[in-house]
Amino acid sequence: MNQEPNDIPSAGTSTSSAASDELEKVSNEIYKMIAVKGEASDSHAGVMDCAGKDREQYFRVFHPWSFYPASPDQLDEAMKHLKQELPKHGWKIVQYGPDRSRNKNLTLTADNDERKSSVKITQDAKNDRPKLSLMLISGCYQIPAGQEIERF
Repeated sequence: MNQEPNDIPSAGTSTSSAASDELEKVSNEIYKMIAVKGEASDSHAGVMDCAGKDREQYFRVFHPWSFYPASPDQLDEAMKHLKQELPKHGWKIVQYGPDRSRNKNLTLTADNDERKSSVKITQDAKNDRPKLSLMLISGCYQIPAGQEIERF
């Protein structure tokens, strides 16, 4: 990815709708890598500004979702699968370990240059309903000439 001055990579040119669809497709691929029975929350991608860029011309998409294993004791297994499988699918793990929260939640952050996206996965083992919280975010897209950014 081409690095922007503020370290947000360029993701090329796209409509916000197409970029959103693509990021949801990436989320679905990650869901399959979990390889543990469970359910995902039903959420959709959203659109946000690119810091320091013209909000009429540039945007990013994000997709937050959660995975709830069928059994809480499968949470570690789900995270282990992701740590093993993400690199096999073009993801580079850039951070792995406990976060700074009181619960010291295990977190994994990975970037995929080809898919122009990043994912942060947090293992919320101490929640009332244990889960993985995932946040995917794209690089910075430019809207094609003559198009407008849809914000959703």
